[in-house]
Amino acid sequence: MISIRALLLAVAMLGLAACASSAPVEELPPGDPLSDALGRPEYRLGPGDLLKVQVFQIPDLDRDIRIDNAGRISLPLIGSVEAAGLDIARLQERIAARYRERYLQDPQVTVSLQESPTQRVTVGGAVTEPGVYPMEAPHLTLQQAVAMSRGITNVANPRNVIVFRTVGGKRVFARFDLKQIQEGALDDPDIHGGDIVIVDVSGVRTVLRTLVELTPFLAVWRAYR
Repeated sequence: MISIRALLLAVAMLGLAACASSAPVEELPPGDPLSDALGRPEYRLGPGDLLKVQVFQIPDLDRDIRIDNAGRISLPLIGSVEAAGLDIARLQERIAARYRERYLQDPQVTVSLQESPTQRVTVGGAVTEPGVYPMEAPHLTLQQAVAMSRGITNVANPRNVIVFRTVGGKRVFARFDLKQIQEGALDDPDIHGGDIVIVDVSGVRTVLRTLVELTPFLAVWRAYR
């Protein structure tokens, strides 16, 4: 249940953003400031992730394989390998070590993530269909995330789009100008699993309406209580 304090803080945040919408928009730095400033966290593999495992110059060992519910994958010669909870680099090391133990002198293993159905992105605010959407890849772009919600509404402020992300157990955020991104003036930043995208509204009169629409997503502000 959302506390009164969190609700009032959300109203205040939305009101300030709406009032600021008529002011000159500060130009954002190019690229992906969220990742550039904070460092992109390594993705941790989980059940359901589809992997491509390749062993250099030994195509018979290559496999497209999905992590099972127990968090494991099964590979030729070495059998079951624990994968869930590891990042890509650590899993590559683990597979190479298993092959090195008995079969290969210096195996060069490459693991790539093909699909990640366990990851979700939340899109809220002034979009047509706010909701929580599955990601079919390790990450997507901000424009693609907004498109999954069927785009922005006629009360949206595309120059003020906030992305919330948890890094090191702390909630952080970055502001993006969707209009400049669409025009090619800024790069389209990456959105990762677990991110929350909030599209601001363009006027004070729409603040309460947006607050109602955002009710399922207001948990993001609880960290600020």
